[in-house]
Amino acid sequence: MKKTFAALLAVATVAGALSATPANAQRALGAAVAGGIIGGAIVGGAIAAQQAPAPVYVAPPGPPCRWVRERYWDGYDWRFRRVQYCD
Repeated sequence: MKKTFAALLAVATVAGALSATPANAQRALGAAVAGGIIGGAIVGGAIAAQQAPAPVYVAPPGPPCRWVRERYWDGYDWRFRRVQYCD
């Protein structure tokens, strides 16, 4: 983002400098072409420098699971344990 902003600022500076010069048809045409080439190179370089993030695989959600408190006999007494049930 910083490079893009710097490139746009440079293009705006060149355009501002070119618009402040006296209007001579031959000089203005050459300056406009030079400004376009320089500005295009700066903006193109800034765009080419940006990198896209790597693709990411997202797994689909699994079946809904829930925790249930289950009572069981351990041979001496009734006890409770938490068991996960997935539908």
